Amino acid sequence: MIGTPLTRNAIRLMLLGSGELGKEVAIEAQRFGVEVIAVDRYPHAPAMQVAHRSHVVDMLNRNELAKVIEFEKPNFVVPEIEAIATNYLLEIEKEYFIIPTARAARLTMDREGIRKLAAEELKLPTSRYFFIEEEKDLVSAAESLGYPCVIKPVMSSSGKGQSVVKNREGLKTAWEYAKVGARAKNKKVILECVIEFDYEITLLTIRGFNGTVFCPPIGHIQIDGDYRQSWQPQAMNASLLAKSQKIAKTITDNLGGRGIFGVELFVKGEEVFFSEVSPRPHDTGLVTLITQDLSEFALHVRAILGFPVLPPVLRSPGASSVILASESGIAPQFDISQAMNDQNTQIRLFGKPDCKKGRRMGVVLVADSDPLKALDRAKESASKVRIYFPENNT
Repeated sequence: MIGTPLTRNAIRLMLLGSGELGKEVAIEAQRFGVEVIAVDRYPHAPAMQVAHRSHVVDMLNRNELAKVIEFEKPNFVVPEIEAIATNYLLEIEKEYFIIPTARAARLTMDREGIRKLAAEELKLPTSRYFFIEEEKDLVSAAESLGYPCVIKPVMSSSGKGQSVVKNREGLKTAWEYAKVGARAKNKKVILECVIEFDYEITLLTIRGFNGTVFCPPIGHIQIDGDYRQSWQPQAMNASLLAKSQKIAKTITDNLGGRGIFGVELFVKGEEVFFSEVSPRPHDTGLVTLITQDLSEFALHVRAILGFPVLPPVLRSPGASSVILASESGIAPQFDISQAMNDQNTQIRLFGKPDCKKGRRMGVVLVADSDPLKALDRAKESASKVRIYFPENNT
């Protein structure tokens, strides 16, 4: 479905992917008078609700993607998810400004490309791993790595298809789960050893025309690879922070372009290991909506538009906790009255038109001088949000 352009005068930014992160990018872009076009595979996605215009297309279909880009002729094409026909973006990069670059979008759309770049080319410390195409190769690879190990599709999102395998008997179930959770046609999986890390962080890394800056490190909790809570700042000594920034700068310098990157790292003792990188705002970075003077979304837009990017100011430590759907339904409604219990608590409902059990529907944000106290309060408030479906109450 393709709409009609309103004007050809404004700077035009096209979001490829229109979820909750894209919604915040759209809002920040509009603060600078940018015309925003939101694209996704389903109608009424969160960013579509605040964009000037929207289109529903299969972004893995080269022809559909080409049609909407050629129709809109945006100044900036901003991928916000992995499932995009990135080969087409490589073709058009001389004509359109791809954020951060088409190569970055291509390499990070699957775990194989980015892991090989990080571990084999850039020699960054990572967990040991194998890429597996055939189920018959699982046993020997897992026994080489040792148990427990983690199996993931090379292309997925929000932890879909990811599981921890504790013994040989669990391999078949994990393999099948990875296949179901994979996005696109790539059915290859990555099998990697488990690093018994002390904690994991997201280091938001912003590349602007004037150089690279970092946000204070964000600690986070993931369950089956899916973000549940985050807090900022994560306490770490100067040496570990310097190692983290060096790894983040090495990988993002290689990927190039401008904009924000979410670099995920494991910290164990005095060692830092590279895990993954996303060339876009990171879900754990939602906490920056309450902690920083400029959120990750504001920093992303400033970098995209070519404005100077400076290190953000941490206004207050804080934490986030996601609001999860406990059941499936259409047109969800929310009772948040019990969750809005003090002036330092904020709630963002994403506006998703339907939900499945376990889907992220919103986030609670809490500011506190102690980030771990903020975390406890955020989790408590999130547990008090009730999601219901009016059509089920008739």
